[in-house]
Amino acid sequence: MKAVIKQVQGMSLVGKADSGHWVSMDAPESLGGEDAGARPLELFLLGLGGCTSMDVISILQKKRIHLEFYECFLEAERVEEHPRVFHTVKIKFVFYGDAIPKDAVERAIELSHSKYCSASAMVGKSAKIEIEYQIKKNKNYKF
Repeated sequence: MKAVIKQVQGMSLVGKADSGHWVSMDAPESLGGEDAGARPLELFLLGLGGCTSMDVISILQKKRIHLEFYECFLEAERVEEHPRVFHTVKIKFVFYGDAIPKDAVERAIELSHSKYCSASAMVGKSAKIEIEYQIKKNKNYKF
């Protein structure tokens, strides 16, 4: 995997990796940025959520389990001293639909974190990952 980062102006950056999609990044105004893009560590947290979510959804699809909707919430806590690495990451998976088996959800999450998700494996080397999930039958979700 390769990536390129280019300065737009000041602390505003854009980056592109193998997929060819540009992503904007910036620092807050208090650090010399223009607050015009996501922070790099926010993208890192989104990458972790996306990686494990794609695993879990794919595993459930292979088991022919239909999801009406899916959400994943992440919260990272960082140490105070530099480098300010994550020390705890909380991941909450929320599945919406009828007849979603609890055991299939638990197995999909476990497989993602123990075998498939490279981002979880990397984060898990320096941070505690706390996982929880919910299965909701109602259709009261927001996008």
